[in-house]
Parts: sequence; C-alpha cells; structure tokens
Amino acid sequence: MNKEFINAIEELEREKDISKDILIEAIESALVSAYKKNYGTTQNVRVNVNRETGDIDVFMRKDIVEEVTDDLIEISLEDAIEIDPRYAIGDVIEYQVAPRDFGRIAAQTAKQVVVQRIREAERGMIFDDYINRQGEIITGTVQRISNETIFINMGKAEGILAITEQSPGEVYTVNHRLKVYIMDVKKTTRGPQIYLSRSHPGLVKRLFELEVPEIQDGIVEIMSIAREAGSRTKIAVYTQDENVDPVGACVGSRGVRVQAIVDELFGEKIDIITWDATPEVLISNVLSPAKAEKVVINEQEKSAIVIVPDYQLSLAIGKEGQNVRLAAKLCGWKIDIKSHSQYFESQEDYANDVAYEETYESVESVEPVEADESVEADELTEE
Repeated sequence: MNKEFINAIEELEREKDISKDILIEAIESALVSAYKKNYGTTQNVRVNVNRETGDIDVFMRKDIVEEVTDDLIEISLEDAIEIDPRYAIGDVIEYQVAPRDFGRIAAQTAKQVVVQRIREAERGMIFDDYINRQGEIITGTVQRISNETIFINMGKAEGILAITEQSPGEVYTVNHRLKVYIMDVKKTTRGPQIYLSRSHPGLVKRLFELEVPEIQDGIVEIMSIAREAGSRTKIAVYTQDENVDPVGACVGSRGVRVQAIVDELFGEKIDIITWDATPEVLISNVLSPAKAEKVVINEQEKSAIVIVPDYQLSLAIGKEGQNVRLAAKLCGWKIDIKSHSQYFESQEDYANDVAYEETYESVESVEPVEADESVEADELTEE
C-alpha cells in the first residue's frame, strides 16, 4: 500500500508539475492537522513520510519535568529515566507512536490540506512562470467573454484582456487564437492574475522580433515605437551595419514580413522609418509618407517647424492630425507643420514688418531743425 502511495505521489508530480518534496510536505502537514483533530494539540507532534518506501511515522515530543501538569506535552523525570537513564530535567524526549484510526473528520481534514497545498503550489508556480515573462507575447485561445472582458486560455493559466487593452476594431470570438502581450502579473487571494493587452506598443515590438531575424540577432535595433492601436503604428529602426537596410529587413521580400504583422493586427497600418541621430533628418523621416522641404529646429524648446509642399500639407498632418501626432511621439519633438506658401508668406510678412519698423525708427531718430532766431523776416523773404 505504501509503495502504491509513493507511485501515486510521483504520478501527481508528473501531472501537476509539482515537486515530490512539496507534495510530501503537504501530506505531512495534513497528517499533523488530522492528529490535532483527534488529540487537540500539535505542539508535540512530528510526522515523517519516507520518500522511498512511503512509510508514515508519527513522533511524540515531551518535555521532561519534575511534576507533570499536562501529560500530552510533558513527562516526569522518573518515567523518562526508565526509557534512558541519561535523561535530565529540561531535556526533550521524542518517541514513535502509532495513533489509532484518526476518524472520518481527521481524514477529511487531511484531504483538504493536501488539496489546498497542491493548489497553492500550482498558483506559486504559475506566478513564478509568468512574472518572468512580463513584456513578452504569448499565443492563447479566447475561452469566454464576460461584460466585454475577454478571458484567454494560455494553457496553464487564464489571462484577462480588459476592454481598455483591446484594440479598437478587432472582433473576438470564442475559440479564436491570437497573440497577446503580457502586461502585468499580480498575486491575489484567488491566485495569480495575468493582465494582457492587444493595444500596447510592446506587442508590435515583439511581433517584429518574431518575424525579423535581423532584430532577433541584434543587427537591426528598434529605437522607438508610437502606436494608436487599431489604426496606425510608426516604428523607427536603426543598424550600424552599412550592408544592411534596416527598413528593408523589416519589410521583407515583397513585404511578406510586415504583412504577417499587419494580418496579426487585423489590418493596422505600419510605417517603418530609419532612425537618425540628427534631429533634422529624424524629424523629416518620421513624417513619412510626406516629404519635408525644410526643418527648422529650436533646440532650447525641443520643437521644430517642418515645411512641406503645399499639396502634401494634409498628408503630413494626417487624418485628424494622426500622422504628425505619431511622428512627434516617435521622435520626442514638438512638431509644427507649415505648407511652403504659409511659411514663406509669413517669412515675407515678417521681413516687411522688420523693414517697416527699422524705417520708422530711423525717421523718429531724425531731430527737427529749429529756426535761427537771429535771422530776420526780411532775410528769409529775400531768400
């Protein structure tokens, strides 16, 4: 029977992926609890389960005293000396006991403790596993939908995709498989809570790492990402290898790499831009697909005025300002878009204003000529 017990423990270890020692410790704890149900104390009890044979030993511990007040936890010196003459007052004696049937309640208590410890161990392992996977993506299956919250089955655990982390425009159905970003993992009384996201910029970053070997190998680096989930994403990439085109590597042959990511994001548009350390070049790049004629930088305010051709003004700004908004977020600069006409007309007006002010100041600076009081009226008439 004891060997069958050990075999059952080993089977449980394989099934639940919980170590044999944790399970046996749970059983030892359960047996101590069962003993407490029967005898009302655990202060002097130790249970040992042999890891190899499955034999269960229960040991009673008692303090050696002169006068016994509680025979459950104390033993007289006279009785102790009968066991071993070397015992003295203050020593602790431990001897094996064979408790009779613990009873139905005790057995039920043991079962509950074992189940609880197994559940706690499983929760601890799930938490330890997923806390180390924060910032990664995982493939899961939509298990159920409740009040617009999506519950994703990830194998060992269930993740939560809140409505605030869902990508606008995406439609989720039960049993649908999709990739999700592990945003946060928290311990709760109900076990670990795994919070997922489909709108986080990190999802796009991880998808590119999966699809582009050059990014996995570190040849191409993702410098920045700006995303408005469900609509558009801008991603800036860079490489130190002169023989590698970072944008081309991300796009792939005939766009196959970026298209796989677009499909995963349900058609979200993706702009891939070359990162540059020079602000003027970077700002010009991030406004793609619009082409900048000129970029005027204000280093102190970290702002820039970008001049674009008249016919590309709306393209540079984007629908409801989306293009320039994402561009500013991507590069970290405040960007003001002006068309060619707007900018140079304002410059011409400014130049005219400056010329007028200079002329006005020069006129005001001329001192009026005062009449010479020594000159008589008739002299003036003669002149």
